[in-house]
Amino acid sequence: MLSLVQTSRRFGRREFLRIGGLALGGLSLADVLAARAAESTARLVKDRSVVFLFLHGGPSQFETFDPKMSAPAEVRSTTDEVTTRIPGVTFGGSFGRLASLADKLAVVRSFTTGDANHDIKPIVCRDTLGANMGSLYSRIAGPNHPVTGVPRNAALYPQAVAPDAGPAIKSFGNFEATGTLGGSAAPFVPGSGGQMQQAMQLSIPLGRLDDRRHLLREFDRVQMGLDARGSLAGLDATREQAFRMILGGVAGAFDLAREDPHVVARYDTAPLVRPAAISRRWNNYKHYTDNAQTLGKLLLMARRLCEAGCGFVTVTTSFVWDMHADVNNAGMAEGMGYMGLPLDHAVSAFIEDVESRGLSDRILLVVCGEMGRTPRINAKGGRDHWGNLAPLLLAGGGLRMGQVIGQSTRDGGSPLSEPVTIKHLLATVMQSLLDVGQVRIADGLPNDLVQAITGGSPIPALF
Repeated sequence: MLSLVQTSRRFGRREFLRIGGLALGGLSLADVLAARAAESTARLVKDRSVVFLFLHGGPSQFETFDPKMSAPAEVRSTTDEVTTRIPGVTFGGSFGRLASLADKLAVVRSFTTGDANHDIKPIVCRDTLGANMGSLYSRIAGPNHPVTGVPRNAALYPQAVAPDAGPAIKSFGNFEATGTLGGSAAPFVPGSGGQMQQAMQLSIPLGRLDDRRHLLREFDRVQMGLDARGSLAGLDATREQAFRMILGGVAGAFDLAREDPHVVARYDTAPLVRPAAISRRWNNYKHYTDNAQTLGKLLLMARRLCEAGCGFVTVTTSFVWDMHADVNNAGMAEGMGYMGLPLDHAVSAFIEDVESRGLSDRILLVVCGEMGRTPRINAKGGRDHWGNLAPLLLAGGGLRMGQVIGQSTRDGGSPLSEPVTIKHLLATVMQSLLDVGQVRIADGLPNDLVQAITGGSPIPALF
């Protein structure tokens, strides 16, 4: 959170510029305020948000939302199944809470990511111009919300809520990629301590905080970057907005200490899988513990950001869904014990919380990984890489919920119905966030950006 440190030094231009930078997508305060001037983009942007929970490593379609219990033992879910609120539909046995909320979910059983490579292709791929999917949105919407100053595009890793968690896994792709869109479209990445904490600490003599005239003079010394047409109401209003951004709600959205303790407890996944219960024989032990300790709180932070005006939040923990049963990874049954319970708990908490706040139509949750797992369990009890079919879950966003979309073959290895692809998912997200028709005819936007946003067809059953 933003902290003010008492000091005898005068509040000078250099200090102001440092806090003005804040690392909000790599922008200065002038860039933040320039977003307010971009009134022409307001008609393109809907009052919606997307939280994209990426399950890094490739979750199994069988042990999640397509258990195939009538198939042979080497094919069907190793965690059994649980009945849902949708008649005739079952989920993997780890997902009791989500099963009770199935009428608020859409499960896609014909989703294919196209290959079995470890990467982050549902979020960053050729269809997204090599940029984070959220960067396409923020290139249109602007880097920061014009009223709250909250970043429009953010990426949350475990260190956002736990300073001792491992670093983000980027060896299979960079969630902060912007392709050709430029640095202003990059996701804002909060950390716990380190650079973010230092960047959001401003040394100001406390007596100066009440000296409005002094602060306004300091704002005057910074180039505001106002547009030549003078579309902002006036310099005084701009200075007041800057003051509110710096000392106001931007940092608060990232501060879970401001949340109701009962809500924090409902999200908290740490008690579900204690580190001592996780076998240390797996090289991914640290990843398993980080996921269990942080997943729920990351989704809580995502909700807070959306509530404050963030449009796209990428959430990912660690490389934990690669359940081969090898030296690095647990097999399916044991691995789902580490991963399934936290996922069920955190996602169900998010859905219930969003609904209780009247935000179900405003926030779309997307949950998937980069691929699925093989139809047959390997000799050690794991499943290997599989690109022909993968699990996909959606919730909220004002879309049609309470349904299963598509079908898979008897062995759960391929779509039986029309495949749903990453391009369909991208179009669904863009349709949720933007007025695609207006984007198509808007002036001054790069052709490749317009094509990426408008060129696909959304998942039809959702609209």
